[in-house]
Amino acid sequence: MKYLVRAVKYLIWFCLILAIMIAILKVSGSAGDSVEEMFRGGYRSLLQIAALFVVFAALYPLTGFRKQYAVIPGEFKDIREGIVDYMASKGYVVESENGEDMTFRLRSKGAAVAKMWEDRLTFTRQQGGYDIEGLRRDVVRIVGGLEYRFRNDTDNYSKS
Repeated sequence: MKYLVRAVKYLIWFCLILAIMIAILKVSGSAGDSVEEMFRGGYRSLLQIAALFVVFAALYPLTGFRKQYAVIPGEFKDIREGIVDYMASKGYVVESENGEDMTFRLRSKGAAVAKMWEDRLTFTRQQGGYDIEGLRRDVVRIVGGLEYRFRNDTDNYSKS
């Protein structure tokens, strides 16, 4: 169900962007008065654009979202505050906690709108760390940062 909702959101987003671009062209006088003047193939071109939007909207949730494991050793009571502090430094606040599982949302509503309200990162506790799920680029950035922050001192090769 989450996949379908995401696909519909992206379809609406693509259509909105197209409508804004056409409105700008219309206001600037660069576009004609009818669909036949605006598009080479007229309504047939609009159907082709709509089909392209449906394909992209259906495929984007497959590539734009991911779940990745983050190695964060330690007991929950020992690492919770460090995770919350790190996420706060990246602009996230705790949305909910269920046992050792947590969800975070962006603090900035403007950033959430820019991501079409797909700003949630879900932390699911696993042995030795967390599965983190959300937008691909956010997950990769957060996992790398958390693993760096919680790595063992024995893994620090900069010491002599």
